[in-house]
This record gives sequence, C-alpha cells and structure tokens, in this order.
Amino acid sequence: MSADPPPITWAGCLIGMRLTLPLLPGITAFSMAFGALAMQKGLSLGDAMLMSGLVFAGAAQMVAMEIWHEPLTLPVVVAVCGVCAAINLRLVLMGAALRPWFGSSSARSVYPSLGLMTDANWVIALRYHAEGGNDRGIFLGSGLLLWVVWTAATVPAHLFGTFLRDPRTIALDLVMPIFFVVMLVPMWKGLRQAMPWLVSGLVATATSALLPGYWFILTGALAGSVAGALAPQPEPADRSRRPEDPSDNRADRAGGPAKGH
Repeated sequence: MSADPPPITWAGCLIGMRLTLPLLPGITAFSMAFGALAMQKGLSLGDAMLMSGLVFAGAAQMVAMEIWHEPLTLPVVVAVCGVCAAINLRLVLMGAALRPWFGSSSARSVYPSLGLMTDANWVIALRYHAEGGNDRGIFLGSGLLLWVVWTAATVPAHLFGTFLRDPRTIALDLVMPIFFVVMLVPMWKGLRQAMPWLVSGLVATATSALLPGYWFILTGALAGSVAGALAPQPEPADRSRRPEDPSDNRADRAGGPAKGH
C-alpha cells in the first residue's frame, strides 16, 4: 500500500508565510535593485515585471542584466540563457531533496508548487519536515509570498529611479546569509554530513574573490554536490529491534498480557 500523500492546508500556507517574514526586507531590496538595473538597461516596466514573475530567480536575473545589451543578438540571447541555466542548476538537486517528501503526491499538485521553489522556501520547508511536519502548505505558502513580494517590488524601483541600486550600502545583503545560518544550525547532524557545506562555502568564497559576477553560485553548488556524492554515507541505523513498548513492561509486572485499547 502506498503512503498517503502529504496534505496542503491553508493553515500550513499561513505558517509558511509567517516563517518567511524575516526575509522580506532583503528580498524587497534585491528586487528593487533588479528593477533599477532593468530600467538602466532599457527594459520597460512590463518587461521587468514579466521577467521577475516568470524567471523568479534573483541571482539569474541580475546576471542576465549584466550580460544584456541592445541590440539583442542571437549570441547575447544564448549567453543569457546559458548563464541563467547554469546558475539555476542547483534547483535540480534541491528538487531531488524534496522527492522523499513530495514523491507520493500527484504530479499536478507537485510541479506547479516547484515552480515557486527558491533557496529560502526550500530550506524553510526542509527544516519543518526534519522536525516532523508533513504539510506541503509550508513550502507553497512561503513560495507564494516570496513570488508576490519579488514581483511587486520591481515596480517602484523601475518607476522612481536607482536610489537602492546596491543593497550592500545599508547591509541588506546580510539578511539572507544570517537567515540561512539560523535555519541550518538546528539541522546539524555532525561534521561528516557538514563537509559538503564546508567545501561549497570555501569554493564559492574563492570564486567570488577571483572572478567577477555570480559565478560563485555555480562553482559552490557544483563543488558541494561533488563533495556530497563522494563523501562516505553514514551506516543506516539498525531497525531490526522494535522500540521498547511501555505496555510490555506493564504486562511483565502484571504477570500477564497487557490489555489493548
């Protein structure tokens, strides 16, 4: 018998949105930075909002704007698509990590929600699931809120100029790293399983120092993936012994079988 698919509830969506609230200042700032850059590159407001709504990938959109120039030629389009695809390759691995949880659900209920996957709602959902939760609404609600804020915040920056061209000027670039550290620390399972994180961080830091742009995202993701694949896997726990049932002890003390409920 197949396992029951995990539910999606409105209460779960609201919890996912609430858990996302600390990220909104940083998400808003980066979306506004993209809107300002898109305006400088000659994109209309409709074009910028369409890119934010359909692509919904901050780093990929910023890289695309760095490469973008008029007139658009086939080599430019190929370069934009190739770089964005490379940056977002990590989403393949992130989606695979959700398979044990989402796998028993129907494709029509899973794939639309995966279109809203970002680093933020992915880690929120994984931590929730690691703590025993099973409501996929956490993932969906967080993704929906992020999508709405990301798309909407493009508008004021595109309309009113470049006053927030660089979020680093007011330290909003630190919001995401701090959030991820807070979310990941409770998921610590020992140094062996943390090695891919360490390798990924070191490679990304080195790439950031050596190469301009956002190549550190790609190299860090690939290095972490390779390290995770090569790392020795922990031996599975011995599940042959059933956990001790308190009713067994009561039966022994009573000198007979315990009554069922």
